[in-house]
Amino acid sequence: MLDLTNPLEAIRRAAAPHGLNLVAALPAARYDDAVAPALRIAAIPADAVPFAARSIVLIGNGGGAFWRAFTDHADRHPGWRERAHPLDDFSRAIVTHEVAPAAQAAGARCTAIYPFINGGATLNFIELAKIAGLGGPSLLGVVVHPRFGPWIAFRAALIVDCDLDAPGPAIGFDPCPGCVTRSCLAACPAGAVAYPAGWDIPRCLTHRVEQESACAPRCHARAACVLGPEHRYPDDELAYHQRRALAAMRPWYDAHVRPPR
Repeated sequence: MLDLTNPLEAIRRAAAPHGLNLVAALPAARYDDAVAPALRIAAIPADAVPFAARSIVLIGNGGGAFWRAFTDHADRHPGWRERAHPLDDFSRAIVTHEVAPAAQAAGARCTAIYPFINGGATLNFIELAKIAGLGGPSLLGVVVHPRFGPWIAFRAALIVDCDLDAPGPAIGFDPCPGCVTRSCLAACPAGAVAYPAGWDIPRCLTHRVEQESACAPRCHARAACVLGPEHRYPDDELAYHQRRALAAMRPWYDAHVRPPR
């Protein structure tokens, strides 16, 4: 039987220098039991996972370290920022060339799955984060971490053939019902965050697409969250994500929200 600790520690050591500082593992069956059949591991083509999937290692970032690693990489590779998806490509490069080989050298067979796959089989990364203990629910429509608050993202998951069970600190974490200030509510200029309803997607999209306004450089509700303010992303990273989000919002708004003419 494979050593049950070395692959996970190898993954952590390989990921950390690149700002991928959130790593947790869980049995594959625990994830599969919590999601719809279309998002279970069995839905991924067999040639992509040519072994018995026993565990999932979720890999993400908290705070701005990952963005700093990305900007350093882009500075050293002219033209990288002009790619269609520069941050996703950086994520894939680090996992492919650093993290996955470290897991394999420690004795684990693995397959990397990414949240930015379009049109192919993937995993439910939000549910995966909750089960793995790396994020709890919030009014903001994103998961939140006990230390980093809403300043987290998930970059990849490794499906591995060894037994791993090492959850993060957010198992059962549900901070919004007990929050006293709920400063995120008043901070949203569109009034798109409410308690207990949470994030009103059509209201948010209508404001973003039709007015653009002050939401272009950052989500004000997210920035007002009382959790982890010292870990807020750098301004250039916030603007990057907001531009990408708006580009994704426009077609959804046109198809589901825009009033008929």
